[in-house]
Amino acid sequence: MSEAHDPSGSSKAGALEIRDVRKSFGAVEVLRGVSLDAARGEFITLLGPSGCGKTTLLRIVAGLELADEGRVVLGGQDLGRLPAHRRPVNTVFQSYALFPHLRVRDNVAFGLRARRVPEAEVRTKVGDALALLQLQPLAERLPHQLSGGQRQRVALARALVNEPLLLLLDEPMSALDAKLRAELRLELRRLQRRLQRTFVLVTHDQDEAMTVSDRILLMRDGRIEQDGTPEEVYERPRTRFVAEFLGAANLFEARREDDAIVTPLGKLSAEGPAGWTAGLACIRPERIEVSLEAPASPGPNVFEARIAERVYRGDHVELLLEPGAVRVQCAPREGLAPGVRAWLRFPPEHVRLLDG
Repeated sequence: MSEAHDPSGSSKAGALEIRDVRKSFGAVEVLRGVSLDAARGEFITLLGPSGCGKTTLLRIVAGLELADEGRVVLGGQDLGRLPAHRRPVNTVFQSYALFPHLRVRDNVAFGLRARRVPEAEVRTKVGDALALLQLQPLAERLPHQLSGGQRQRVALARALVNEPLLLLLDEPMSALDAKLRAELRLELRRLQRRLQRTFVLVTHDQDEAMTVSDRILLMRDGRIEQDGTPEEVYERPRTRFVAEFLGAANLFEARREDDAIVTPLGKLSAEGPAGWTAGLACIRPERIEVSLEAPASPGPNVFEARIAERVYRGDHVELLLEPGAVRVQCAPREGLAPGVRAWLRFPPEHVRLLDG
């Protein structure tokens, strides 16, 4: 199977542009003016809770739904009313949608034969796709003779054999157990990097999004709440929703007084958006530094607390401290026990100020 190439010589091949896409089902507005860009060869993830609009957006790109308003452009071509079978797009669904009566080899070949590709070319392309996904030993099996992970790889091979400019993945690993899901995430990321094709994944699984993505677009109520690299959206959330959806977060009511940020714990030094006056202070549990010795000069961002709960997690412990119900993750060590006094330091570079 060939590497991704640009038949026109343009850097736009495989680039996806979505502009102000809107969609309603009856009185329910599912997409509220969504716009995004995905560069050629980029792996982006639409992440969000059920009902946020991410799957509807994917189906509009695939041509399985029509937008009420807006444009979808792929490789410089406005897909407009182009039917799904004429778009240079393939989709891997949650159910894999394999034909139960066809062997693996023929499942992979189905799309090529439907387009009347010469049989010699079909054999070559299918052989390359099976090799790429390490499926040669399974080529003569039927879908019911495969494991969940093997069926997922067959679905990927069937999608990729058509050499689409864009591959859409609609929660393709949600039916797998946790261990297999973790393994296949890495396989999927390696495959995308090797092919350098544009992938768009829909998922509600934060770990999955963090593992495979170049960029995460976190969706809420039909809009994109935040767009950035996994590090950006995790370390620098802009809203309470983003902070809480992507892992654990300590959130405190906060307001600006002169040069300090006042919270129920005490005063903080923190970075915030221009003009910020009140809202929430946010810090991730693993960013808090814990000491069992009182500092010589506490100063801002250092607070005394009492350990209320301790949960051992192997490579780290989780602590609940009072007052403030502060959650902390840190390395296991002697002395971290319920009832013990501790001092917490909130490094200013890890404290984010959010709107309430």
